[in-house]
Amino acid sequence: MITLQLFARYRELLDTDYEEIPWDSGLSSVGDLRDRLLARGAAWEVLGEQRVMCARNQEMCGLDAPLADGDEIAFFPPVTGG
Repeated sequence: MITLQLFARYRELLDTDYEEIPWDSGLSSVGDLRDRLLARGAAWEVLGEQRVMCARNQEMCGLDAPLADGDEIAFFPPVTGG
């Protein structure tokens, strides 16, 4: 099982902050998971932003980070400051 967490604008646009996704051996990276979510279409396409940020098991990572059964993956938009 993969635990998906969504934060900030993504949570608002997708109207969810948490989802459990059954493990699938075809998901070898965080990017594979994102691609699967993008395939849902409609509002999920927001995760296709070029600068999407992600974390695996509460550590920042890139889309090329490996994915394993039991991981917690978070997606959130880029942070801006002033």
